[in-house]
Amino acid sequence: MSIGKRCAPLFATIALLGFALAAQGQTGTPTSSQHAHAAPSPSERPASINPYRLPRDSVTEHKLALPGRTLAFKATAGTIKLRDEKGNEHADVAYVAYQLDGATAAKRPVTFVFNGGPGAGSAWLQLGALGPWRLPLDNGTYPSAAPILTDNDDTWLDFTDLVFVDPPGAGYSQIVATSDEVRKNLWSVRGDIDALAVTIRHWLAANERLTSPKFIVGESYGGFRGPRLAETLATDQGIGISGLVLISPALELSERDPSDPFTWAIRLPSFAAVARERNGPVTREQLADVERYAGGDYLLDFLRGPRDAAAVARMVDRVSAFTGLDPALVRQRRGRIDQKTFLRAFDSAHGKVGAYFDATITAYDPSPESRLDQWLDPVTNGFDAPMASAVMALYAHRLGWKIENRYEMLNDAVAHAWDWGHDRGTPSAVPALKRMLALDPNFRVLVAQGLTDVQVPYFGTKLLLDQIPDYGPPGRLAFKVYAGGHMLYMRDASRKALREDARKLIEGK
Repeated sequence: MSIGKRCAPLFATIALLGFALAAQGQTGTPTSSQHAHAAPSPSERPASINPYRLPRDSVTEHKLALPGRTLAFKATAGTIKLRDEKGNEHADVAYVAYQLDGATAAKRPVTFVFNGGPGAGSAWLQLGALGPWRLPLDNGTYPSAAPILTDNDDTWLDFTDLVFVDPPGAGYSQIVATSDEVRKNLWSVRGDIDALAVTIRHWLAANERLTSPKFIVGESYGGFRGPRLAETLATDQGIGISGLVLISPALELSERDPSDPFTWAIRLPSFAAVARERNGPVTREQLADVERYAGGDYLLDFLRGPRDAAAVARMVDRVSAFTGLDPALVRQRRGRIDQKTFLRAFDSAHGKVGAYFDATITAYDPSPESRLDQWLDPVTNGFDAPMASAVMALYAHRLGWKIENRYEMLNDAVAHAWDWGHDRGTPSAVPALKRMLALDPNFRVLVAQGLTDVQVPYFGTKLLLDQIPDYGPPGRLAFKVYAGGHMLYMRDASRKALREDARKLIEGK
């Protein structure tokens, strides 16, 4: 489903997907300024990953009546073409931009938004949290759930214009060059950052927004992109970024090392959060005892090794109590519990398995007698069909951008082909984050994570951020943990809290 489940890194896991929105039943029909264009005929299609080239840009006007305010804005669904120095086309990058009417461009912030994967479209953040319309995520996580759009009271459009970008191979974006070298470059750590930096510069120049305050929001692998994009834009493209909002970011990526105690310790607080939510809402403050144990006695007993029976017994006792797992299972694993074991065992009494991205969301285990431990994830697989249908309807009907292609929520071809070789050792966004904080005294960052995300656990990110010193006045690097999972904005209260924290960052408060 996602490369995160296949790769299982130490502190964070690359993963995310696209999200979708339905046009059926939506309010706010586009005005007559909408321009829609049909896809080319089969005879016009070039040899590329997708058989259809993208249509011309579509511009529509909208008004959104929300509690206490009305937002009038322009939506543009369009393409930015990436070319080499000879003018040869490499990729068509699809985007959706929402710009508030009547704002002064020079002072109005603009925020560029990316999801993860690699290979994921930006629809999760657009339609789950930030955009003007939202697909409610509390109406069931199953393929037949109705993809019905609602106006988003929590849109960020009040305080920033929004540009949702799909990297090549994700969403509707496509590689149009036939060269394997082009594809290999775009589907690599360095090539991806370079391409997206050029995309941002092109959009800013074309829309006369070079003087606007500029921000980046990235989720999961998009969070890995964020610091690197800010650095590349500043050093290679002449574009200064004022700040980042990193949601469930995969800041550092590595293969899991079973001999490293942090591999196992970082997920214990998230496991405990899932267990404690059975008795009601949980806050991070209520997990202080688990964090102390995971960052202290657990590590000490782990390092004593499996031949120290007393150390193993202490681990079994504490880990069982915190996670709610059967002590016999924890003893069998010698206190080392990975996310798959937890998800399969935690609710096994009811025949259910949990979701990697929010273990409080469950579905029935299709083969509880099997030792293969394979199931369809209740969040990602559960939402894939309504998301895909909804985002395609959004483009076609509300934004007037009719395309015959499938919207790639999470393109497995990109994930499988991704080239990590441009980085020596462990790919990490932390050095770029430190360099930008050290360089620019106005650069500010909000890192947001969910308590019950067992794929990119918040405690692992905390340990990474704790190693970053204050460069100048403290407070420019903020770490917030909210109720919920990887897509913490699935919960209403967390979505509202994230919006308020992001507003303060973007407004400089």
